[in-house]
Amino acid sequence: MTTLDASPDKDTSSAFLKVPGVRMERVLPGPIERVWEHLTNTKLLHAWFGDQSSIEPRQGGAVRLMDGHIRGVVTQWQPPRHLSYTWNVFGPGDPPDAVSAYPESYLMLTLEPRGQEVLLVLTHLPVLERFEKQNAMGWHTFLDILSATLEKRKVRTRKEYMVLNSMRYGVDLNNLAR
Repeated sequence: MTTLDASPDKDTSSAFLKVPGVRMERVLPGPIERVWEHLTNTKLLHAWFGDQSSIEPRQGGAVRLMDGHIRGVVTQWQPPRHLSYTWNVFGPGDPPDAVSAYPESYLMLTLEPRGQEVLLVLTHLPVLERFEKQNAMGWHTFLDILSATLEKRKVRTRKEYMVLNSMRYGVDLNNLAR
């Protein structure tokens, strides 16, 4: 008979965690390869990613978005169905070797074909509680820009979408959490 060598006196703490995050779904016009291309080629979604953005197309590839405001590493690259990368927020002018003042989080994008359409499931976690509404507003804005682009509608500015979505999520754009 095998016994476990457990020392309850050394087990100081354990807990189940409930991590705040954001999960959104959006049905987009296909085909799936076209949606994948828009998620991974930053030049196709300039209104969201902005200037000086890139995603290296491989696991371990560098992610640099919004002129270096967001930096990370591709953790899963499975074209055309799944893309995940770390999400680190930096201030303007932070050097390449800077350490983010915020906890690292993860963005997961999963695509599933649905006939002529594609279901996109976006999950971002963990998100600090004080940023949950702002995060939801931002990702809703991303999905609005992506939808308009794929549907070949006029793409508004990011700011216009942010104003609309700030009302949806109750975010005061003049008093954002830091």
